[in-house]
Amino acid sequence: MSAIDALLRPRSVAVIGASADTTKMTGRPLGYLRRHGFSGAIWPVNPRAESIAGLPCYPDVAALPAAPDAAIVLLGAGRAEAAVRDLAARGCRAAIVLASGYGEAGEEGALRQRALKEAAGGMRLLGPNTIGLVNLTDGMTLSASGALEVGGLASGCISVVSQSGGILGALLSRAADRGIGFAKLVSTGNEADLDSSEMIAHLVEDEATRVIAVYMEGLRRPEAFRRAARRAAELGKSIVVYKVGRSESGARAAVSHTGALAGADRVYDALFRQCGVIRAQSFNDLLDIPAALAAGRRMAGRRAAILTSTGGAGTLLADQCGLMGLDLPALEAETAGRLAALLGEEAAAMARNPVDVTLAGLRTDLFTGALAALLDSPAHDAAVVVVGSSALATPEIVTEAILACQARSEKPVLAYVSPHAPHLVRLLNGRGIPAFATPESCATMLRALHGAPLPPPPEPVREEPVREEAAALAGLPCGPLNEAESKALFARFGLPVVREQVAADAAQAAAAARAMGGEVVLKLLSRAIAHKSELGGVRVGLSAGEVPEACAAMLRRLAAAGAPAPEGFLVQERIRGGVEMILGFHRDPQLGPVLLLGAGGVAAELFQDTSLRLLPITRADAEAMVEELKASRLLRGYRGAPVADVPALVEAVLAFAAMAGAAGERLVEAEINPLFVLPEGHGTRAADGLAVLR
Repeated sequence: MSAIDALLRPRSVAVIGASADTTKMTGRPLGYLRRHGFSGAIWPVNPRAESIAGLPCYPDVAALPAAPDAAIVLLGAGRAEAAVRDLAARGCRAAIVLASGYGEAGEEGALRQRALKEAAGGMRLLGPNTIGLVNLTDGMTLSASGALEVGGLASGCISVVSQSGGILGALLSRAADRGIGFAKLVSTGNEADLDSSEMIAHLVEDEATRVIAVYMEGLRRPEAFRRAARRAAELGKSIVVYKVGRSESGARAAVSHTGALAGADRVYDALFRQCGVIRAQSFNDLLDIPAALAAGRRMAGRRAAILTSTGGAGTLLADQCGLMGLDLPALEAETAGRLAALLGEEAAAMARNPVDVTLAGLRTDLFTGALAALLDSPAHDAAVVVVGSSALATPEIVTEAILACQARSEKPVLAYVSPHAPHLVRLLNGRGIPAFATPESCATMLRALHGAPLPPPPEPVREEPVREEAAALAGLPCGPLNEAESKALFARFGLPVVREQVAADAAQAAAAARAMGGEVVLKLLSRAIAHKSELGGVRVGLSAGEVPEACAAMLRRLAAAGAPAPEGFLVQERIRGGVEMILGFHRDPQLGPVLLLGAGGVAAELFQDTSLRLLPITRADAEAMVEELKASRLLRGYRGAPVADVPALVEAVLAFAAMAGAAGERLVEAEINPLFVLPEGHGTRAADGLAVLR
């Protein structure tokens, strides 16, 4: 038995600091263990009591009859460390520490948290600052959450990992009200030891778990999360994450709550996309999407059919489906004819979608036949049944019809309960029919079922770079490189750059322009100036005769601005045509190396049309980055423009990623802007560049 198994399925539990007063937080866990079916040994520890709730009470950990599999520590931060040390010495496998005042409480708390971890030694810790865990599969609770006061908690196939204890309780109580069952729920708190990634990895292998819902404030080990997500995809299991910290205020609150660092929110989007993880956009979705996925059905396309006995509710739902980008195609002739024969209507009247059966649908056989016809139709990938007010008196008509049709079709069937009837929602969910109280939720779930990702491609194998890091960056200075040095680095990894020549002064620049022929681009060459155009340090379309005066003007602008003197000038060929892109690299403080591709040029920051991926990436990632951009329409030949060399752009993205991988920790950031994507067959050219090295 692993230490995490010992936490989730212990044979014996020590309750440190247990109280006989069930109105206190310290009195709850023991009562919850008994109430929810724990059949193992319970050993309360409290030196001031001889027995609690009819159980012998022990004065200290050393007095326990044996080493417990698991323990829950209900003491404050001042005494928890000693209890953890005693448990570790006694041979306890894992302990839960509820107390706050650790990593979320500043530097002093962080020191206290490190001391707690050291006191645990080889014993695993959940928390501190956690509410504990609940295992409904096996009837075991190690938690002080007041949500466990709710009766009738159903066992199901959804597990929850939450960095917030309060959110765990909120989901537990909401699910009970909705008739949705859980397998396991774990609050990881400050994650001094066991973190969300490790708990997700464990639950992915849990036979009772089909979907994992995650409430996330930050990730301490992104690579471990990626491995767990990929394993989930291999097993056909889904992970749904609600990530807070999307706003600056939310990010600050997340840090102060559990001490979790927050990376840039868009980088989390990229991480989830690469890992095949579904991101919940609202807190309601964190329960609704797993409930829809738990049925184990997916939409093969985006086409849905709506069956309703109340026209207004059907129209509401149809409108929301349209807003979600779903299609509601009319019924093909065969299905319309089948419905017409069943309901005694004209076939033309039955071709509409939503299909309104009005009062005819109040018979179970008719409702079952109509739903079966829609699910049999090759024109639809899912069906939604609108449950009207008539179901308040006869809910079995809808319930039995859906259950009968589910048994003969693999397509998703959802229910939208139109009247305010929480008991109907609870009844339907309890029978395995995903049911929702609003048309918005129902449409969102359909989109999630269509967008539920297929298993992601295998993790890229990090190939040995062509050159060792030291060789790849040999001779390059620390700090920002100038443009010529930066592009020389890019070229080493196969990125095509424009023809150019470094000039020490105006005379050399003019000579370089004459040798290059035609119009040229003149630039200042400086390690100290990242954005040359803002200081007049870029001139486009110059003839050789215009270069000397342009050089002089640039120097005057620099002097007036108090900027340092440049290292010289850069003379480049002028690229005409092509689509300007930006290709960049930076290190997110929490999630690590990130690649960016977007619409480039001087307006890159204004339009912010970008796509992100964490390194390493696959060819599929590079191709998807291109397709995600609005600028992809320009690349495909917008309004008669020539089609750009997209395959060459993909190769450039991969080459840039290879450079970042080979450079390792020494590369702080890098950027090519613009990267010209020329017409088909003519490749790409890096026309400007920047790299910063440690």
